[in-house]
Amino acid sequence: MNTISILFGILAVLGLGLGFLPLLGWTNWFVTLPLGIVGLVVGAISKERGGLILCAVVLVLAAVRLLLGGGII
Repeated sequence: MNTISILFGILAVLGLGLGFLPLLGWTNWFVTLPLGIVGLVVGAISKERGGLILCAVVLVLAAVRLLLGGGII
């Protein structure tokens, strides 16, 4: 389960990297946040916490990016 969570976290990091580019912040809503949330849930079920922490960090960074870009009011 932890491996699946890490895989979702890595995919979310790739989406987050794309979302940091100007005019592509919408990818955080449709790629990063869903993948991060699924990875967070799967990581919470797992006994190990590596994937959980990775997905939590990605979600916080995506929220900060959306906050700075005006996506979260």
